[in-house]
Amino acid sequence: MPSPRTIRRGSFLNSLLGENGIQNGSSSPATPACVICEAPHESMNTRSSGYYPTFPVGPTTNRKPAPTSEPIMPAVRPDAPRSLQRLPVVDLVRGLAIVQMIAYHFVYDLTYFGWLHIEMTREPGWIGWRNAIVSQFLLISGVGLGLGDAAGRSGTRFWRRWGQIAAAAALVSLASAWLFGPRLIWFGILHFVAVALLLGRPLASLGPLNALVGVALLALGLTVHTEHFDPAWVSWIGLAAHKPATEDYVPLLPWFGVFAIGIGLAGLWQQRGFALPPSWQRLDSAPSRALRALGRWPLTVYLLHQPIMMGALYLVRPALMS
Repeated sequence: MPSPRTIRRGSFLNSLLGENGIQNGSSSPATPACVICEAPHESMNTRSSGYYPTFPVGPTTNRKPAPTSEPIMPAVRPDAPRSLQRLPVVDLVRGLAIVQMIAYHFVYDLTYFGWLHIEMTREPGWIGWRNAIVSQFLLISGVGLGLGDAAGRSGTRFWRRWGQIAAAAALVSLASAWLFGPRLIWFGILHFVAVALLLGRPLASLGPLNALVGVALLALGLTVHTEHFDPAWVSWIGLAAHKPATEDYVPLLPWFGVFAIGIGLAGLWQQRGFALPPSWQRLDSAPSRALRALGRWPLTVYLLHQPIMMGALYLVRPALMS
């Protein structure tokens, strides 16, 4: 029996991807070897945490690999992206959405302090821009969930991130209760994302079919409204006939349709080997550093930008009104 192959900790990429893992910048993975045998990936059961060899049934099942002085590292899944590093184009698109969000909230803050007089919750243009910003965030969030599934993201990492988002949503509810009283935010965008991650994770295995699921849910949420969903305990579903009194409202429907479409787009991208059209390749290789930085820290930016802007406006308000 040939000696087992180990994946050595020679470098960051070797320890992360394995000897035959995906090379940075390639559009498709090489045929990886099993972490403890020479068999190609066709003879393995693929799981999110790496490769598990399919041993024959019988006495040979109890064979143990030869001892090795170095730890064995899991190989990367064969359908994972070109690199397990962050994809710059995804951070760039998310960064563009964050810039729009900051601009929208700055105008909102000016109206809150009385310096502008705009009905942002009633005028169609402002409502349309707000919906466009939310759509961008949720679409890219769905793409991110799909890419995480393709890269074999661990359950521990998923639940840690989910806990951060859920805690941030609770913090937003507490802060908005202090600012807005009865119009507190009880199911805003962070509350939605926390629920959507729980619902979307098992759907990620459907791949591109999620796009069809998303279109159906989007149509349902846009066309069906009934007073039976007006009570607060069910209005978060999104089929209510009347919008509840709250400063931010992102119900499950139709917005989970947008999120599911994002998961489906990630599946389609995976089928294409995570290739980018020529017009996007330059953005992927040399993105704007500022936009990419914003896209890498969306939760932090979301939580901090409003306190900073509102605090600054509160401090300069006496000078401007004197």
